[in-house]
Amino acid sequence: MSSLRTSLAQYQTRASEFWNARTEQERKLLGIGGAVVGLALFYVLLIDPALSGRAKLNKELPELRQQAAELQALAVEAAALNGQPSVPPPPMSRESINSSLQVRGLTAQNVMVTGEYAKLEFKGVAFAGLVTWLDAVRRENQLTVQETTVTAQSAAGMVDAAVTLHQSGVAR
Repeated sequence: MSSLRTSLAQYQTRASEFWNARTEQERKLLGIGGAVVGLALFYVLLIDPALSGRAKLNKELPELRQQAAELQALAVEAAALNGQPSVPPPPMSRESINSSLQVRGLTAQNVMVTGEYAKLEFKGVAFAGLVTWLDAVRRENQLTVQETTVTAQSAAGMVDAAVTLHQSGVAR
């Protein structure tokens, strides 16, 4: 701390010597120049950013108001839709399951559909394809996996699987 005070005192002494070595006219010019530089810095650092930011905000304000109005309209529409019952997915059938499997390039060895439940058996299918298909039927048909058994095969990424699916909230 004392070294800081010492160095500050040295700088102050040098500045005082520099100032005293100047003539009255030089001191006046240095004072005016310092004031001009100080005012320029004040304007550049504080005034100009505030003025340009204000102009930018005034320019963007109508667009922001339009976006806010659109969001409010969407919120009103979402609230109205929230009160309506959702459309239930069609009931699952052996044909719908086989067609969704075929779309994803999968083949089930056995598909049994009983009411809201379906039991599928796969032999030698790609695990990634099976998981992708399960995710798709979960989103599209509101099916949930009730039980699954997956056994890895010697080929990398290939599995044997038994899957039981359940569909609730189905239109009858």
